[in-house]
Amino acid sequence: MGAGHAHKLYRHGHSPIHALPPHCKLAAAFAFVVVVVSTPREAVWAFGLYAVLIAAVTAAARIPAGFLLRRLLIEVPFVAFAVLMPFVAQGERVEVLGMSLSVSGLWGAWNVLAKGTLGVAASVLLASTTELRALLLGLQRLKLPPLLVQIASFMIRYGDVITDELRRMSIARRSRGFEAAGIRHWGVLAKTAGALFIRSYERGERVHLAMVSRGYAGSMPVIDEVVATRAQWAYAAVLPAAALAVCLMGWTL
Repeated sequence: MGAGHAHKLYRHGHSPIHALPPHCKLAAAFAFVVVVVSTPREAVWAFGLYAVLIAAVTAAARIPAGFLLRRLLIEVPFVAFAVLMPFVAQGERVEVLGMSLSVSGLWGAWNVLAKGTLGVAASVLLASTTELRALLLGLQRLKLPPLLVQIASFMIRYGDVITDELRRMSIARRSRGFEAAGIRHWGVLAKTAGALFIRSYERGERVHLAMVSRGYAGSMPVIDEVVATRAQWAYAAVLPAAALAVCLMGWTL
């Protein structure tokens, strides 16, 4: 975890949000999502306030709105699922634009869309302001089981390696005149997948042997000791604390 590793979601910046320790941001994002999920779906106004809080954090992090909105497209499959709920759910029906829709389905769709969108937005903001290496260090600082942190680290690092290997194999196929055009080419693609698996397995064996030869005994050394001051914890707690106040009002009003 000592080497740097950039990812497409990260946006380099020097904002106060970027400067926060990763474990503070992880804890704040997790607490915010828990509060949002705990909010009653009938408190529609509360989700509007959550959106304002997310917008405020986006502005403080100096993340362009377009950058955030483009990455929210990842939730499109969930949106499609939510759109179907009013049509397939049972119970009381209501006429909307000439269509008979389920009342419980409408509330369910709203619940999925509102809470899902806010959760994805919080995750995108976390990824946009925190490098992957820092995220792993933050998870380690939060006492996540070391083995899980190591697995996540290897997945992140060697996912790109395997992707590059697949790209090189694809270039090699095209240089020999191969173009997948139908089911008759599935055999070639299946052989490619098998070869990629073997190469990845062999690479993993070599990496493990190299690690053992350098003294690996089941735990990765921590090169950067990430610590947070009380002021940084307090700054990170502003978002979940404000969200908690909104949630409590949603249950009482």
